[in-house]
Amino acid sequence: MALPIDDIELAWSSLHDSADVSGWRSISIAAIGTCSLRAGRSFPEKEEALLAGFATAAIPVAEKLPEGQGFSVARVDLAQDGMTWLALTRKSDGSLELFSAMVADVVRAMSIEDASDEQRLLRVLLGRVRAWQEFMRKGAQALSPETELGLAGELILLAAIVEAGVPGTIAIESWVGPLDGVQDFELGTGAMEVKTTLAETGFLAKIGSLDQLDDSVRQPLFLAGVRVRQTETGLNLPDFVDAMKHVINGNGDAERLFNERLVAAGYFDAHADRYPRRFVHEGMRVIEVAANFPRLTFGEVPVGITRAMYEIDLDKAPGDNVDLAAALKKMGVI
Repeated sequence: MALPIDDIELAWSSLHDSADVSGWRSISIAAIGTCSLRAGRSFPEKEEALLAGFATAAIPVAEKLPEGQGFSVARVDLAQDGMTWLALTRKSDGSLELFSAMVADVVRAMSIEDASDEQRLLRVLLGRVRAWQEFMRKGAQALSPETELGLAGELILLAAIVEAGVPGTIAIESWVGPLDGVQDFELGTGAMEVKTTLAETGFLAKIGSLDQLDDSVRQPLFLAGVRVRQTETGLNLPDFVDAMKHVINGNGDAERLFNERLVAAGYFDAHADRYPRRFVHEGMRVIEVAANFPRLTFGEVPVGITRAMYEIDLDKAPGDNVDLAAALKKMGVI
């Protein structure tokens, strides 16, 4: 089921001039399984909302519902029908264009799960909204050239992890970089940080914090250096996204998680034409961050230093190039 955002916006528009003094007014827009979706407004505020009603799915009282810049999610009493209703509502200072895009994306993600039970549909809705929460927190803009390059490197490594034998769902769950994880991947007992360069000689890796290369919490810790070359005929960022989708094609859980991670990373399909640069993957070096690896951590800097950013030339850093499969085995995921 595809529900054009124009239909939802038309429903919102028809409710704008309601004479109701207070309370919800809504129009049914779709049914996904036994989940009911309605376009609504709460008066007297009149902000637009997507209302989702669940007949059987339960939301734990203690669960913190997402709230981002420009929107909120709350339980509401829409009708005396015994259903649990959630309202995804635009805040008065939120962009209507961006909110409409979010609503359309959430409805699309839920419609893909049309045959799923209500509890899964609820998780899809909340997961997608949380991804948008992260996206909006980061500014809701097209990625910078540096971030674009970094995301391409993470996607190259993600595909390699799956191809090395890690199930798609587990691999994508481990990809916590878009969720502001300390390292880009948390795999088994360990972690892996990814750095990407276009440089033909040297490999300057920017380390953004004292805990990024700290293995005191997760062990073993690996650093993957991905080298790419810009060309006229390589893959652009949307191509890397499509290639990863091909790798996990048919795995519904992995596809859903991947789309959520992309949104959280700041990748939005509508921005695809803003990433014309094309790259060819030239190679990857995986190094274990061991005792002799050059790094700054909280336990290795003078007392009083609480923050640091620095660069490491990975071409000069000691350590053997570890086969990716061997690294994954050491972390316990294959």
